[in-house]
Amino acid sequence: MSMGAYDEAEHERREKKTSTVDAAFDDERTTYQGKVEYDAGDSAEALIDQFKQMRE
Repeated sequence: MSMGAYDEAEHERREKKTSTVDAAFDDERTTYQGKVEYDAGDSAEALIDQFKQMRE
């Protein structure tokens, strides 16, 4: 068979393979424990002042 030739058997095999769903794996969600901290940072004015100081 030359390159690019149509192979109906191969096409059907691939179609079957991609159309099946494997639901045998464990589908439980992982529970994470810990805490998250969020730093809002400085106000916009304070950041602009800091930027001006860095430029000087």
